[in-house]
Amino acid sequence: MAAIDQDRVEALFAAGDNATTTTGRGRALEELISYIFELVPGITVTARNELNAFNAEEIDIAFWNEGDPAGLRLFDHIILVECKNWSSPAGYPELELFNGKLQRRGRPLGIFVAAAGITGDPSSLTAAHSVLAHALERGREVLVVTREEIEKLANTDDLVLLLKRKRAQLAVSGTIFEL
Repeated sequence: MAAIDQDRVEALFAAGDNATTTTGRGRALEELISYIFELVPGITVTARNELNAFNAEEIDIAFWNEGDPAGLRLFDHIILVECKNWSSPAGYPELELFNGKLQRRGRPLGIFVAAAGITGDPSSLTAAHSVLAHALERGREVLVVTREEIEKLANTDDLVLLLKRKRAQLAVSGTIFEL
């Protein structure tokens, strides 16, 4: 278990909050996600802000997962992440676009980091929550992580537990509720 430096987390959130462009806000969140995930045993960043061969789609972060028993042992070896450092919830179009990126790359799992969460009602699967349910029907898991959840993480065990709980919750309920 590695401790997560709360001062660094606060500084990166502040950098995003104070950024004057959406690109600057996004890059600060990407830096934060890269930092906390690379503390997890067996996780390394393999790509950041990479375009596909057609220069049509960008992947914010790609992680390689060695499957370390103290880390994300039963998660896919390649984990793609989309970051939305917005003050309002991300909507259906953004989540559907990310789901499409996962589908086109044959990835069974992705992490969508939405600082302010996603739109819709999880109990009735409206708006962005419908994307999670439809992806699951097709064998794809999209985990949503929020700023509030990140701010509560003290160490990598907390992060691993959060992601495991989200996967289990997604399988049971068909969407993501507040944990």
